[in-house]
Amino acid sequence: MKPKLRIALPKGRMSDETLEFFTERKILSQGSAPTGRELIFQDSSGDFEFLLIRSKDVGTYVEQGAADMGIMGLDLLTEHRFDVNIVLPLPFGDCHLSVAHRSGHTEWRHRRNIRVATKYPHISSVYFFNRGFNIEIIQLYGSIEIAPITGISDVITDLVSTGATLKANGLQEEEQIMHSTAHLILNRAAYVHKRQFLNEIIDALS
Repeated sequence: MKPKLRIALPKGRMSDETLEFFTERKILSQGSAPTGRELIFQDSSGDFEFLLIRSKDVGTYVEQGAADMGIMGLDLLTEHRFDVNIVLPLPFGDCHLSVAHRSGHTEWRHRRNIRVATKYPHISSVYFFNRGFNIEIIQLYGSIEIAPITGISDVITDLVSTGATLKANGLQEEEQIMHSTAHLILNRAAYVHKRQFLNEIIDALS
């Protein structure tokens, strides 16, 4: 008898893309997605239970063993350095983390000390340190694009998909720091105790 797998998914677009991808690969039954506001739901096969949670919490649930498996962007995995097995990139959730600043305002490039507004303090610190900058991190949780406009930062680092939001707010990309897609992650203990079933899923998704 197969053990039931608990899978943590980020709320929103990536959870929809994950369920669609799993269904296309015939891992999930058709029509398994929740129709209301459920945060926990089961596949009709009885093999899977899903948790819908905040994106950056997926790694914590998997790391702590509350979920056997999760789907999470490489950007958050790199930033928070969760103790999980990162086993497989997936073909959705495509975006990149970039440095951006006010269009035409490039004087910060010639200074040693700059202020950086970001949701990614670790990645940003490593990136700018390797380029010889001393930085003051201003950690924000939303509306990052406003920071240079209001003068609280010289630059931002933020996820970019199409670049439309940057342009709409008078910002331009300086350089891409990293590319990110959705990744499949596993709890380390689960991979020992449920290895056969998890390997079946990994093979089906590969």
